[in-house]
Amino acid sequence: MRKIIKIDQSLCNGCGECITACAEGAIELKDGKARVVSDSFCDGLGACLAVCPQGALTIEVREALQFDEKAAKEHKRSADAVVTPCTAPITLKQDANELCGWPIQMRLVRPWAPYLKGASLLVAGDCTAFAYPTMQQDFIKGRVALVGCPKLDETGPFVDKLSEILKANEILDIAVLHMIVPCCAQLEALVAEAALRSGKDVPQKCYVVGIDGKLQTDSGIANPK
Repeated sequence: MRKIIKIDQSLCNGCGECITACAEGAIELKDGKARVVSDSFCDGLGACLAVCPQGALTIEVREALQFDEKAAKEHKRSADAVVTPCTAPITLKQDANELCGWPIQMRLVRPWAPYLKGASLLVAGDCTAFAYPTMQQDFIKGRVALVGCPKLDETGPFVDKLSEILKANEILDIAVLHMIVPCCAQLEALVAEAALRSGKDVPQKCYVVGIDGKLQTDSGIANPK
């Protein structure tokens, strides 16, 4: 009998936060849910508990294989060599494109990612990158890009995550870019709500892209910077 992680599959939303937090590599994503790879890889200390936004992880005491530190380290090395987790924060060199960090999907971004420190943010609707032809040069350059969809994403977690990012980092300013359609236009309000919750006074400016791919401004002049 020993302490070991228990994952409530009904609460898990597959965000992957616990996978990165587990230094032993005891957790994997399978069929969209976090699962313990092997009892022998889990030390039962619970470092992953605090990062789960859904509260799906707890500690239970049950019969389980003893923790095998050597086997866990070997498993972690093998897993890391095969693939980089999609949610692991990666700082990018801006030689191939203007992206400075990965991931960019809001629900996958870690608030403590190093590239967020002292950054200017671009919070953009998913469709803008496909509609606006010079997205990289005009908006992504010099900013950390974060994307989401007010219509398809759950807005509560979106606001919560952005609020966490603002609390954890001294963000310089936020450029909000959304399509002209009503559903996407909610993005500006969601960003404003996140800033309010964070208690941070972060300058925010909004830009709108038309269906024709042109930037909509009151003056008719497109000047993202």
